[in-house]
Amino acid sequence: MNFTRWSARLPGTQRRAAARTEHTVPPDRRGEGSVPAARAERLTDGERSVPAVDELRAREVLDHVPSLVALVHGPDHRVAYVNGAYRAAFGDRPVDAPARGALPELDALGLLPLLDQVLRSGKPRTVKSRKAPDGRSYTFTCTPVTEGEGGGRGGRGVLVFATDVTDHAEAAARLRASERRQRETAVTLQRSLLPQKLEQPDDLRIAATYHPGGTEAAVGGDWYDVITLGGGRTALVIGDVMGRGVRAAAVMGQLRTAVRAYARLDLPPHEVLQLLDGLATEIDANQIATCAYAVHDPNEGRLVYASAGHLPILVRDEDGTVRRADEPTGPPLGTGGWIHASGSIPLGPGSTAVLYTDGLVERRNEDLDEGIAALERALAGATGTPQVVCDRLVRSAGVTPDHDDDVAVLVLQQPARTGPESELFRNAALELLGGVEAAPRARAFASGVLTSWRFPPDLHDLGVLAASELVANSLQHGTPPMRLRLRRTDRRLIVEVTDGDDHLPRRRRAEPGDESGRGIAIVATIASNWGSRRTPGGGKAVWCEFALPKPAGA
Repeated sequence: MNFTRWSARLPGTQRRAAARTEHTVPPDRRGEGSVPAARAERLTDGERSVPAVDELRAREVLDHVPSLVALVHGPDHRVAYVNGAYRAAFGDRPVDAPARGALPELDALGLLPLLDQVLRSGKPRTVKSRKAPDGRSYTFTCTPVTEGEGGGRGGRGVLVFATDVTDHAEAAARLRASERRQRETAVTLQRSLLPQKLEQPDDLRIAATYHPGGTEAAVGGDWYDVITLGGGRTALVIGDVMGRGVRAAAVMGQLRTAVRAYARLDLPPHEVLQLLDGLATEIDANQIATCAYAVHDPNEGRLVYASAGHLPILVRDEDGTVRRADEPTGPPLGTGGWIHASGSIPLGPGSTAVLYTDGLVERRNEDLDEGIAALERALAGATGTPQVVCDRLVRSAGVTPDHDDDVAVLVLQQPARTGPESELFRNAALELLGGVEAAPRARAFASGVLTSWRFPPDLHDLGVLAASELVANSLQHGTPPMRLRLRRTDRRLIVEVTDGDDHLPRRRRAEPGDESGRGIAIVATIASNWGSRRTPGGGKAVWCEFALPKPAGA
């Protein structure tokens, strides 16, 4: 075949050809700001001239290039030419045979429809890194060509040029596999640092979800936790370490562990954040984190919280009204020098509270307040169990596996109990007035209440003994006002005494000759758990718990 009849219509080819014919530079003006076309030059007398690029035979060039080249023509893409590299890769190919049968490798790669597009549009197309039947990867460029000047449809074809990119493809595959392993490691670390099973307090129903962001190894430092404080109180935590990767997850793990330790001190929320702030600086001075720490007390019907640069807690009342806990909010952890403050928001029966990280509401093309407002609207219509609410909020925010940021959501509900269930949750309180006569009055009150609650005799006697010892301790070491409170849930009996002195009792060993010092030791021995804390208005509360026997068949 006459290969030189074919001309590839590459971008600019026709313009350069026109320029050579229409704007020929006169001999006397050559060199005035123009670059002469490639031409034959005689270096010295007797030496063979170097041929110009325009004089080179296209077939001679293509026969020696290492890339795969094939030329097809006509609507059925009949084979006009394949170079040596193509034959070495796929074997000899019959000339003037349709490509569907003669070039099965192109059919296997799905390139025949691409050849049709190139032939119809007259525009080149490129397909990157396709793995061919020979096991190697190629990038294919299909360029329209014509036979002669303005030939008919039968004179049109496609030049297929394939570059071997196997090494690049294998390197990219190794890189993707490495990134996938790193991401799996980071996600495993992240999930292992989160609670494997949420604590379920007596008075709350809680669910949480975590979605790692994106498909890269850049998992973030979002975390949440639920901590039972004792005495019916529960701490709820959510936080977000700035940055991504294993380092952020490691810092998150340290902060979460510290939160659990500080929570055992039963401090007010702002004091817990104050301690965390100093610790965050020690862990990494360049790492900051946001955190919201809240405490629920069923006797108070509210959520006491403090925030270190975190997003506001949302509370949905039983009637569907959604309120935002905006204040007070301090700077993120790790900034130092800030005195945090605690606030509160009502959380009555039938209410739902949501704690979340910025991945749920923050979008690049939207203001953050718009995202929070959208979450409020979604929460207003979200009913059902905490897990159902979690799933609905995540769906409404459009969170998918390809979401570009981590998402953590913690949902808690204060159930509105009615009927027989409400009988399992009871409260009784007595103001302790007067002097030493308050002790026998407290014992009589505790005995009457526990009898009315139909506790078995052994638990009744232990409850009365614990109330007597706690009241006696308060009368001896505390100051008015004093109060005895009894509370039962479906799982435990709680005895609590408050007074106006903020000195916390401690368990100590009493010597045989001591007349006092055994009250707390007795309580710690007979009760399932005990503790003390300072109350927000001044003073302290000392409490103990007794586990209730499980109903038959439970």
